[in-house]
Amino acid sequence: MPIKRQTIRDHTAEANLFARRAVIAGLIVILLLAMVVSNLYYLQVKHFDDYQTRSNGNRIKVLPIAPNRGLIYDRNGVLLAENRPVYSLEIVPEQVDNLDDTLSQLQTLMGITDEEVEDFRQALRRQRRFKPVALRSRLSEEEVARFASRSHRFPGASIEARLARYYPYQDTLTHALGYVSKINKKDLQKIQVAGQEANYAATYDIGKLGIEKYHEDILHGKVGYQQVEVNSQGRIIRTLDVEPPTPGRDIVLNIDIRLQLAAQEALKEQRGTVIISSALTGGILAMYSNPGYDPNLFVHGISSKNYSALLNSPDRPLINRATQGQYPPASTVKPLLGLLGLETNTVTQEYTIKDTGQYRLPNVTHVWRDWRKWGHGDVDLAKAIEVSCDTYFYELAYEMGIDKISDYMSEFGFGDYTGIDLYEESDANLPSRGWKQARFNQPWYIGDTIAVGIGQGYWTITPIQLIHATNALVNYGARFVPQILQGYRNADGQLTPEQLKFLRPIEIVNQDNWDAVQHAMYEVVNGEYGGARFAFAKTPYISAGKTGTAQLFSVAQGEEYDAEKVDERLRDNAMYVGYAPYDKPEITVAVVLENAGGGSKNAAPIARQMMDAYFRLYQPELFASQSANNGEPGH
Repeated sequence: MPIKRQTIRDHTAEANLFARRAVIAGLIVILLLAMVVSNLYYLQVKHFDDYQTRSNGNRIKVLPIAPNRGLIYDRNGVLLAENRPVYSLEIVPEQVDNLDDTLSQLQTLMGITDEEVEDFRQALRRQRRFKPVALRSRLSEEEVARFASRSHRFPGASIEARLARYYPYQDTLTHALGYVSKINKKDLQKIQVAGQEANYAATYDIGKLGIEKYHEDILHGKVGYQQVEVNSQGRIIRTLDVEPPTPGRDIVLNIDIRLQLAAQEALKEQRGTVIISSALTGGILAMYSNPGYDPNLFVHGISSKNYSALLNSPDRPLINRATQGQYPPASTVKPLLGLLGLETNTVTQEYTIKDTGQYRLPNVTHVWRDWRKWGHGDVDLAKAIEVSCDTYFYELAYEMGIDKISDYMSEFGFGDYTGIDLYEESDANLPSRGWKQARFNQPWYIGDTIAVGIGQGYWTITPIQLIHATNALVNYGARFVPQILQGYRNADGQLTPEQLKFLRPIEIVNQDNWDAVQHAMYEVVNGEYGGARFAFAKTPYISAGKTGTAQLFSVAQGEEYDAEKVDERLRDNAMYVGYAPYDKPEITVAVVLENAGGGSKNAAPIARQMMDAYFRLYQPELFASQSANNGEPGH
C-alpha cells in the first residue's frame, strides 16, 4: 500500500490571497457607499424641490371654491332671483370601495329612488372620480340628521351645504328670467371651448334659459381656491391657505314686478302674451307669457313625469310667446303700410276709395271681403286705419307690390331678430318673392300680396317685433334694441347702467307722414268710429293704438265665419298695440291673445288695464284728479 504524503501549507500565499480579497471587498463596499451617498445627494439636495412638491401633493390638496351667483333685482330693488342654502348628499367615487353596495344601503336608509340613482350614475360618467357627485339635493333636516348619525358607515359620502337658486315669483317671470340647472355634458363642452373649465371647477349649476343664460358671464363670478392638508384617507386635517372666490355681480332689470304681476292677473287663464316697453329707451318694463311654469322645478333636476307634462302640453308652456310666438300681425301693421303708401306716393292723405265690403281684381273671380260685410263707404287713409278698413289696404297692397312692402317692413325689424337680451327669440317670417320660391318652389302671386296687405298670408311676426316697430314709429324712425337688463351693481353697490344699443334709423322723405299715421292711431282710440274707443273710454290719459284680429284659417267663398262652429284652437287671435301718452309717448304696449276672437273686444281691454296699471304707479295724480272730478274722463 503506497504511502500518502502530506503537502506543506504556504502561509504567505494564503495571506496574500486574503489581502487581495479584502481589498476588493473594501473597494466594493466603498463604491456601494458612494453610490448611496450620491443617490442621497441626488434626492435630498439636487432634486429636493421636486420631491418636496411630490410629497406635499400626497398630503396637500388644492380645492376649488364656487363663487356665489349674482342676485337679480327688478328696477325698484325687489329681489327676483336669490340664493338659498340647501343640503345635498354627495359621494366622492374614488373614496368608496364598493359603490354599488354603498348606493344600495343609502337607498334603504335615505329612501333614494331608482331615478335618483340613475341620474347619479349619468352624472358620474361626466365627472372625474375624485370630485364629489350629488346623489340627492334639497335634504330635509330629518334626512340630514338620519345620515349624520350613521355617516361612519359610508366613507366617501358626506352632507354638503351650498347655495342654490330660488325664484320667489315662480311662473310670473319664468320666460324673462329663465332658470339655472345642473351642468350637463353639452354645457361642459361649451365651457371647455370657451376656456372656462377652471372657472367652473366647483360650480354645479349654469344658466339654461332667459336672463340667467344670456348674462351668465356677469352672474357667475370667479372661482376661488383653498389649500388643505389631508391624511392618508383623504380627510381634511386643516386649511393652509384660502383664495376667496369673487361673487357674481348683482344685476338690475328694467322689469317692474308690479307691472309683471298686473299682466299675469290680466291674462288669467288666457293663452297669450303682454309686453310693456319704455318708448324712450326700449327697456322692457313687463314681459309675460302665459301659460308659464315654475322654474324652481328645474334647479335641482326636474322629474321625468313633470318634464313630460310640460313638453307634451298642448298649451306649450315652455315657449316664450313674447319672443318665440309667431303670429300673423293682422291689422296692427296697417299704420306702417299706410306710412309706406304715403312715402311712395302710392296714396295721399286725401286719396279716397269707395268701400262696398268687397274687393275684386280685373279678370279675377275671387272676391276679397272686408270685415264689415256692407263696407265703410268713402274711406281715406286716416279713416281706413281708424275703422281698420280691409278693402283700402287690399288696394294699397296691390298698388305697391310685395317688393316695396317686404323691403320697407324689414326696415322696421320684421323678419329679423330684434337683438333683445334673450337667446330664445324667433325671427318669424317676412315674405318675399325669393322666400316663396326657395320655400315652396312657387312664384309669387298677386293674391299673396293682397293677403299681406292686411297682415295675413305668409307674414308672421313676434310680439317683441311689434313692440320694436311701434317704438320706431313713435320715435320718428329712431331705433334701439329692446333690453331687459338695466345694469349691474359694482362691489360698492353702485349701478353701472347698460348702454343703449342703437340701430340704423328709418329715414323717410316727408316727416309729416309720421304725424299723419300717428294721428290715425289716435283716432282708433279716440275717434267716433275707432275700434278701441270703448276699451279706452274715460281714461285720464290720452293714448293711441291699433287693434288686430288675426284669422288662422281661410273661410270659403260665400261662407260666414262662425266662432262657435270652429275648433277653439283655430279661432281668431286677438291683438292690440298702442302707446301713451299720445303727445309724448312713455310706454308702448302689445297684447296677443291666442284664439280669443276680436282684438277690439278682447285685446284692447287688457292693453287698457296695463296702461292704467302703469300710470297708477308712475303718475298717480292722473287718477287722483279723475276721482276728484267724479270719474269724468281726461279726454
